[in-house]
Amino acid sequence: MPSVSAPAAHILLIRCPDEPGLVFKITGVLFRHGLNILRNGEFVERADNCFFMRTEFSGSFEAESLLQELTRVLPTAAEIRLSDNRPKDVVLMATKEHHCLSELLVRHAFGEMNARIVAVISNYPLLGDLTRRFDLPFHYLSHEGKTREAHEAEVLAVLAQYEPEFVVLAKYMRILSSDFVARYANRLINIHHSFLPAFVGASPYAQAYARGVKIIGATAHFVNEQLDQGPIIAQSVIPVDHTQSASEMAQAGRDVEKIVLARSLRLVFAEQVFVHHNKTIIFD
Repeated sequence: MPSVSAPAAHILLIRCPDEPGLVFKITGVLFRHGLNILRNGEFVERADNCFFMRTEFSGSFEAESLLQELTRVLPTAAEIRLSDNRPKDVVLMATKEHHCLSELLVRHAFGEMNARIVAVISNYPLLGDLTRRFDLPFHYLSHEGKTREAHEAEVLAVLAQYEPEFVVLAKYMRILSSDFVARYANRLINIHHSFLPAFVGASPYAQAYARGVKIIGATAHFVNEQLDQGPIIAQSVIPVDHTQSASEMAQAGRDVEKIVLARSLRLVFAEQVFVHHNKTIIFD
């Protein structure tokens, strides 16, 4: 097993209607319980008057008592969650391309992800040897000759063995059904090989080349029922020009993809991301 860095602190996550004095009330509760705030961030979404707060703190406490007092001082509709920032159990899914999978496997091996990769699933056998070099289970589940529903049922059966907190599509090149996505709402993360919302769907680098774009990028996002339309977690771009072919753009884009995916997972696994409607609130 890889080494995993110990969590630095407890994390308090709050979402509620905004009103005066919320930061004072919340920090007052932590103070009364003898806790030390190490890092704090808050944000108000003005469009719907929604308050978000993420607080890292240290100290010994009784969770039920703390939550009860926070519930008393916050608005009725408040969502309150405590996290111990422990490593998350994750299953990776990939098809044929190795760059995102290998990036995550190496980071995992060196304890850089605040996660435990518990298995890899693929619809081709090509990435099996790579996965097994890291002493991780590899499940080859071919989609050929099967309906999408039948193939997804096999994938879901394997996922049920591991009960992952997150499923990461590390270049898994099959469109998932809305039923599949619903089972992992806000827990299914994809890397898309373009700077969304431009060039959705297949062959984005060919699309980019045809348009003569001057930048290409990658987008990591939560998956929802609409193709490549889920809440965006992280994006990045690099410059290109007319001298580069579509295949050369694709090669350059792979480096962006693996870094963007790794960064998005760092944010999610560190409890730094709130999903709010179809966008994210990120405390980085």
